[in-house]
Amino acid sequence: MAEDTTYDLIAATGCPTGIAHTYMAKEALEKAAAAKGLTIRVETHGQVGIENEVTPAQIKAAKAIIVAADKDVQAERFAGKPMVSVGVTAAIKDPKGLIDKALAAKPQGAPTELAEETERASAGSPSEEKESVNHIVYRHLMNGVSHMLVFVVAGGVLTAVSFLWGITSFDSTAADYNSFAAMLKIIGGIAMNLMVPVLAAYIAESIGKRPALVPGFVAGMIAITGLPVSPDTGLIDAGGSGVGFGFLGGIVGGFVAGYVIVGLEKLLSGMPKNLDGLKAIFLYPLLSTLVVGLVMLGISGPMAAINTGMMNFLKGLEASGPIVLGLAIGCMCAFDMGGPVNKAAYVTGTALLTEALTAGVGTETYSFGTNFMAAVSAACIVPPLITAFAVIVGKRYFSKEDHDAGIVNIVLGCTHITEGAIPFMTKNIWPVMPIMMGGSSIAAILTIMFGVHDPAPHGGFLVLPVVDGWPLWLAAIFAGVLVGGILYVIFKRNEYHKNGDKVVE
Repeated sequence: MAEDTTYDLIAATGCPTGIAHTYMAKEALEKAAAAKGLTIRVETHGQVGIENEVTPAQIKAAKAIIVAADKDVQAERFAGKPMVSVGVTAAIKDPKGLIDKALAAKPQGAPTELAEETERASAGSPSEEKESVNHIVYRHLMNGVSHMLVFVVAGGVLTAVSFLWGITSFDSTAADYNSFAAMLKIIGGIAMNLMVPVLAAYIAESIGKRPALVPGFVAGMIAITGLPVSPDTGLIDAGGSGVGFGFLGGIVGGFVAGYVIVGLEKLLSGMPKNLDGLKAIFLYPLLSTLVVGLVMLGISGPMAAINTGMMNFLKGLEASGPIVLGLAIGCMCAFDMGGPVNKAAYVTGTALLTEALTAGVGTETYSFGTNFMAAVSAACIVPPLITAFAVIVGKRYFSKEDHDAGIVNIVLGCTHITEGAIPFMTKNIWPVMPIMMGGSSIAAILTIMFGVHDPAPHGGFLVLPVVDGWPLWLAAIFAGVLVGGILYVIFKRNEYHKNGDKVVE
């Protein structure tokens, strides 16, 4: 369509991974708008970048704006327009209700020129319905996670592939040394080491926009290095070594950096307009880096202790047995299908995997981290495959639309994309959610019991060649899919008969 085409509604969608939720929300909003006789243009913020980007003229002409995102989508562009801002899953669950809310919303303040509003990088997003504090925090956090995940995937898979030549093939003194494998491990290690700095930087960027990137990256680097201390004097020493405090430190550093920039913008707002260039290129980076750096170095001790305590807690769950640990992992991964609880389990898995790959093959840290990652991956793979099993075995109980979606979930499940199960769960949260959680837990528990080790953080069955114990891993996943699939078919069959032998849409 032409760029000057106007629309009744403008929407922006974005999820942390930018793979499934983003486009499912887009499709749901487009269908709901069409049912109401409205035109809509949905801008998506996925892993490939911004697609279907809206223009200032289209924003100005729209009756209302819908922001359904768990990451930064530059909502300040929509200032002065009737708008509703929610999480991305809200658009999938109730797109019609969301459209009604947006059309009923009232803009706060007088409309302004969009070009001027865009320049106000730190401005809020006016809406009749205030965005909750929890969602604001989650949105900033997920903006960091979405940018971090691609580094984890690239680095983790490359490091895992290097092990195909042997577990010590990167070591030039080892018998199985291979120079290409060594280079793969070096490249993968560099990508993995960027995980925390990127996480912190883009949490900060979500809060304070571009000026916050500099202190955000610095905060992330301090989080992985800690406060350097001389082993001889016990004093702070640039040439000494410190104890890093991991991704938790990156999260804290990202929020600190973002809000330091917000504070500096307010503090320096009285400066003459012609000094804006000086602020952007000199004052903001200098002052924010100084403040954030001192804060991060100051809290490095307590943060390192918290990080160590959290890892010990997870290792303590391992000591409680595979059932307790697997149940926790399975329930978290299947609870919200790629939402905050799922991401908490996944990010914890990637953090443990990073430690595992750093410690090296043969260490206890490596064994625990790769086993934990295998359990998380298994738990994430199961839900979409449960739906695929159900629509094939119980085809008569599903609509054509659900059947087609279930078949697509074969691909999504096999590639570790849990979100494909969301449409099925949202139609019947009870008992579908417990069924999914049960199936994922079975897979996670068996994975831990079988001692499977996965040195790759993503990829699903694409990384089978590097999974130690992959036949047992497949067996664990199949067991979870089988149990969950049978229970789901039983539920749909009962629902079918209760509805007079008709499919429930």
